[in-house]
Amino acid sequence: MNETVGQLFVFFLYALLVAIVVRSLLTWFPVSRDNQYVRLLNTVTEPLLDPVRRLLPRTGMFDFSAMIVMVLLFVMIAVVRRATQA
Repeated sequence: MNETVGQLFVFFLYALLVAIVVRSLLTWFPVSRDNQYVRLLNTVTEPLLDPVRRLLPRTGMFDFSAMIVMVLLFVMIAVVRRATQA
């Protein structure tokens, strides 16, 4: 794999991680869902979170899908970094 392409992909994966963390943190604050930045975060992160959310059993008011997606993104980053070093 080309090193530049790998670095760009890793950057993209880190951007997704940041978006998921920010979205998770915003649930702690009274922010309007009509806010354009909140809508952007939902648009970017929901395609990643929704399939995981559907696979997980209901756990009351706790949503563990963000943590699982973050772990998967970290694994993807490690795989891409290892592939670019080879």
